[in-house]
Amino acid sequence: MKYYLIVGEASGELHASRLMAALKRKDPTAQFRFIGGDLMQAVGGERVRHYKEMAYMGFVPVLLHLRVIFSNMAMVKRDIVAWQPDVVILVDYAGFNLDIAHFLHRKTHIPAFYYISPKIWAWKEWRMKSIRRDVDEMFCILPFEVPFYEKKHHYSVHYVGNPTADEVREFNNGYNESFTEFAHRWHLDAHLPIIALLAGSRKQEIKDNLPAMVAASAPLSGRYQLVLACAPSVEKEYYDAVLKRCQGADAIRRVDNDTYPLLSHSTAALVTSGTATLETALFGVPQVVCYKTPVPRLIRFCFNHIIQCKYISLVNLIADEEVVPELLADRFSVENISHCLHGILPDGDKRDRQLSRYKEVWKLLGEKVAPENAANAMIRLLREKYGNKA
Repeated sequence: MKYYLIVGEASGELHASRLMAALKRKDPTAQFRFIGGDLMQAVGGERVRHYKEMAYMGFVPVLLHLRVIFSNMAMVKRDIVAWQPDVVILVDYAGFNLDIAHFLHRKTHIPAFYYISPKIWAWKEWRMKSIRRDVDEMFCILPFEVPFYEKKHHYSVHYVGNPTADEVREFNNGYNESFTEFAHRWHLDAHLPIIALLAGSRKQEIKDNLPAMVAASAPLSGRYQLVLACAPSVEKEYYDAVLKRCQGADAIRRVDNDTYPLLSHSTAALVTSGTATLETALFGVPQVVCYKTPVPRLIRFCFNHIIQCKYISLVNLIADEEVVPELLADRFSVENISHCLHGILPDGDKRDRQLSRYKEVWKLLGEKVAPENAANAMIRLLREKYGNKA
């Protein structure tokens, strides 16, 4: 069968590449065409364009690149129609992908499968109307999404397990590098415990969050080493420029594209909200979630009165309670980050509870292997429901 996949950022590409590999194992006839990155290219198929050329995040960047965005959208639509895939698999990236789903529904007979639901449960719940109309099958990776769709909106979905949990399990089963070996590889101190700084994978997040993270943790540099996890999608020079403006930047060490080994050897972490909060929890590292926003008081008002969910971190959303502190908007400050960080260090009064509740998060995610389950379900549906005999 012919599979067309569209992703818009690094985390989505990782999940898409693993789904492609599972589809390839289960469908010997599988052909792939995609908007994606190097991991997807390694699985095989034809890359139409790299996702880095397609994705613009935030109001101002989107506004400045509207012409390019519309051009890309039109190009992808033409390409799908020309290739005539058996299915288009949309991976997160709601702004772009929901428009593609609407096009498929109106102009073609190609089913739209959505792998990794857009986060409409947080905000933009009005998008449920277009999902119900345009998305033929939704494959969810967060357990709380099932009651959101099925009980609240009477829209049937497939829970396939959580790919981040799969990836952490797989890493832990194969990783045996000692702390001393890891420290030697990255020129760190093998005698000082690590506080990891995960400032996000987008430049705006790094610019906004990293200075406060550094300022809050730098006073601990005598007892701990502060190690920044650098994202593969961000140039070294950008980190240099941001760190130049950070108070206490001399204490910062870096690792490049090596976040899982870093987390496996960390004592605590400061984390920008996103998939990294769940990864940090699954590695059993106590954390403080930090997320700076513009107009913080307005954001707090919206969070209290407009946004539909109580939390921003995946850990708290899955547990449905505040397992990790969330320093969002008006709660984001160097003083608050420092205070919460002290609470999760080995002598802190919040550490044990976090570690205990992490175990419950593992249980809630379950043991399902997401890409395998998703691939099985997709192939079965295409053959039984959508009439593909391949």
